[in-house]
Amino acid sequence: MIESGEEKERDLSRLVVSRAGWLVTTGDAHEPYRLVGPDGGVVEPVSVFLRDLLAAGRSGSTLRSYAGDLLRWWRFLDAVGVGWDRASRVEARDFSCWIQLTAKQRLQTSPGDRQAR
Repeated sequence: MIESGEEKERDLSRLVVSRAGWLVTTGDAHEPYRLVGPDGGVVEPVSVFLRDLLAAGRSGSTLRSYAGDLLRWWRFLDAVGVGWDRASRVEARDFSCWIQLTAKQRLQTSPGDRQAR
């Protein structure tokens, strides 16, 4: 991650993060999951990371979990207009805050929380 001296203020409550890109289950033991970007191309930095995890003996479920998180990170960076290789601590902080905010919003609007009228 890149260190940045400038603090960016983002209104995370209004941030629109697209559902671009997807996670592919390949059926290949050497590359069980692949992250595909909105252009249909493989997101190579994620592939490298997942191969490293696999080489370190991590389970398929661990790889899938990390890949899902990286998909969310990739989408978030796209929404804030920051390239993967330019992300700083500010983006990491904002991503963490955004995840917490969206989780809270989902809990507040879940069907089980609504009272019958």
